[in-house]
Amino acid sequence: MSIKVSDYVLQRLRAWEVEHVFAYAGDGINGLLAAWERADNQPRFVQARHEEMAAFQAVGYAKFSGKVGVCAATSGPGAIHLLNGLYDAKLDHVPVVAIVGQTNRSAMGGSYQQEVDLLSLYKDVAAEFCEMVTVPEQLPNVLDRAMRTAYAKRTVTAVIIPADVQELDYTPPQHAFKMVPSSLGVSSYAPVPGDAELDRAAEVLNAGEKVAILVGQGARGARAEVEQVTEALGAGVAKALLGKDALPDDLPYVTGAIGLLGTRPSYELMQGCDTLLVIGSSFPYSQFLPEYDQARAVQIDIDPFMVGLRYPFEVNLVGDARETLARLLPRLTRKKHGSWRKKIEKNTARWWEVMERRAAVEADPVNPEYVVHALDAVLPDDVILTADSGSAANWYARHLRLRGTMRGSLSGTLATMGPGVPYAIGAKFAHPDRPALALVGDGAMQMNGMAELITAAKYWQDWSDPRLIVAVLNNGDLNQVTWEMRAMSGAPQFLPSQAIPDVPYADFARSIGLDGARVEKPAEVAAAWQRALAADRPFVLDFRVDPAVPPIPPHATLDQIEAAAASLAKGDSDRGAVLRQGLKAKVQEMLPGGHD
Repeated sequence: MSIKVSDYVLQRLRAWEVEHVFAYAGDGINGLLAAWERADNQPRFVQARHEEMAAFQAVGYAKFSGKVGVCAATSGPGAIHLLNGLYDAKLDHVPVVAIVGQTNRSAMGGSYQQEVDLLSLYKDVAAEFCEMVTVPEQLPNVLDRAMRTAYAKRTVTAVIIPADVQELDYTPPQHAFKMVPSSLGVSSYAPVPGDAELDRAAEVLNAGEKVAILVGQGARGARAEVEQVTEALGAGVAKALLGKDALPDDLPYVTGAIGLLGTRPSYELMQGCDTLLVIGSSFPYSQFLPEYDQARAVQIDIDPFMVGLRYPFEVNLVGDARETLARLLPRLTRKKHGSWRKKIEKNTARWWEVMERRAAVEADPVNPEYVVHALDAVLPDDVILTADSGSAANWYARHLRLRGTMRGSLSGTLATMGPGVPYAIGAKFAHPDRPALALVGDGAMQMNGMAELITAAKYWQDWSDPRLIVAVLNNGDLNQVTWEMRAMSGAPQFLPSQAIPDVPYADFARSIGLDGARVEKPAEVAAAWQRALAADRPFVLDFRVDPAVPPIPPHATLDQIEAAAASLAKGDSDRGAVLRQGLKAKVQEMLPGGHD
């Protein structure tokens, strides 16, 4: 019995153990949609509200499942809409395969409706593999290479299938000239550096007296080995945002996030060290790393193209983090945990005390730091957290302590707005038995999140644990940009660009069959979290928070903070005066020795 090309596409995806395809319909993939019906919706077609959201859901699914995320869209506008989510995957090194339609072959080059040169459009985002299928015999090789390349290089690949090709009868490649056979599967592998390079790295690390470690998402599978190396070296560990779940935050030597959204002890760790070990991270902000002549440094990364980028490393080890550390450990000389380690642990403990005090600062109406700090204490052990870009990412980075098997991620490198809610939906398809929680700003919620609540409403009853909590930090302001303008441009607030409407997010959730609550008083925060965590369906918490609580970077000086407050005073003399008077005293606490 003959099958069509479209049937074979789904058959091959099933053979690759693809269980979900995040997608949106369009006539450029009508052949595939008909095949889905014939295949009894296997793999499952998950309908997003927009192609960009389908791509974000595929990214979230891939991040939290460890499998390739697959998304699909029609030709022209659908394929274009995928791009932002695909770039998010590419920049965060996440395996995603995009399957997109194209106009009929007979119309190509004729300026036909929805005709876009997709090979050119996708040649950057899917640079590792992007091919158009023009005859059925191409199909197994193209699909297999797209899947295999995405897995092997942790990147985006694309398969373009013209609409008329989808309708052709499938014929496999023959044992003939200019035919390319194919096969399924790719084995796991763990490359390791050579012994000589490991010896060089050990020499550098053993010579150090004040060792700092920076881990990223590439260290996630090496938790035990990172802990052992840290103990051997008497080191402290800072975490890039994408590596927030690589190591538990309840370890006393884990200083938390690093960078603009980072913690003070992570900043101090890098300022005071004489040796640096970076594991599985391409953290881009070198100004938060030691001075270039301050520390000897070693890097471990599985990707040879990502080593040596951020710091003048003395030794660049190309290899799997777990296997490389396992081979490095016997070469390390165990150090006594002296004043350096004690200082790290003291600074870290003090930071969490400061965070508690900052969360307790009064605000109008609610302090966003208190909202997130209160969540930290009640996080379920198996929660999957997502955060959106903006000031919400600051509080995610600084106030939430990931422990045990908790997972968390955000758009780390592209830092795009809008993936918080679709990431969480993708996580629920990866782990329907685990609670997911998205921490988003009101700007991101209005951009993407509200529509994707409809997706949650469509599918939540299929999840064994129905909890998907969306916490909206509603301050009527595009807050991160507002504070950047104050700090960098001396502008108080450009209301036409920054002020956004107050939307009843919880009411909207209830109107589509979900649940929700609006929280406008600090006394209501803790109970609201408990109510959402006990809900029998997705729940939206609309926290009305104060836009005048600044996302202070860890290296900020009092003069810089006062300058930002003075800028605010230009726009609102009463509010600015209060902020300016209060900020210096409040922030004094968080700076070492009460000064700087």
